[in-house]
Amino acid sequence: MPVPARVQPEKNIWVAAGDGDLVRVRALSLSRSFRNLSNSNAATSPNAPDEFTYTPMHAAASYGQLEILAYLFSQGGDVNVTDEDGDTPLYAVENTETAQWLLDHGSTLDHQNNDGVSPIEHLREDFPEIAGYLQSRLSPSSCVMPGAVSPSRPSQHQQNIATESLTSSLMQSVHDIMQRSEADGRDPDEELRQVVGRTVLEGVIAGYEMTTDSDAAHNSEANSPNGVKRPRTDG
Repeated sequence: MPVPARVQPEKNIWVAAGDGDLVRVRALSLSRSFRNLSNSNAATSPNAPDEFTYTPMHAAASYGQLEILAYLFSQGGDVNVTDEDGDTPLYAVENTETAQWLLDHGSTLDHQNNDGVSPIEHLREDFPEIAGYLQSRLSPSSCVMPGAVSPSRPSQHQQNIATESLTSSLMQSVHDIMQRSEADGRDPDEELRQVVGRTVLEGVIAGYEMTTDSDAAHNSEANSPNGVKRPRTDG
């Protein structure tokens, strides 16, 4: 007696997306377009979560299925859709080409998941090359090295030194004025106003000079072969 052939269940959209089965993904999307989205067929949406809140976009990104990603995107797939952990498809990538595709189609690099972790931080340990690529795609304003001081602003240490110097000078001047006024028996108010005004002006001039010197030092560093440079922005 012949043994009945076992019927293989048809792939759902998440498995098909991960497998790169564009025919099956298209078939599911086509059937969805002809049915009421209020029923279970809504699960064929590119952004529909499975029982683990993984979407077809995540599945395609995880397995580097660029053709599937492109198709899902054309059908309303969201490159920034999140799972229950707050991870977007960019967190699931395992090669640079897929990361580039997602970024080129609007994936957000400055996103943070529910644990406050960015895609770069998430990928750095297991996929350092991808993390490095993502770092290179950050905007220049985001690529300043940690601890670097803005070239247009003096460091806090410089500001503290300048403030202490001006304060010390002002206190000494006030002390001298009060001593002279007491010895001469005159009102020190006018002379005190003058010395305070002069000190304020000196502070403004000192701040301007520090900023100018800082800019000059930054430009010199940038033109030096040993100067620290920001990562190049590719793409």
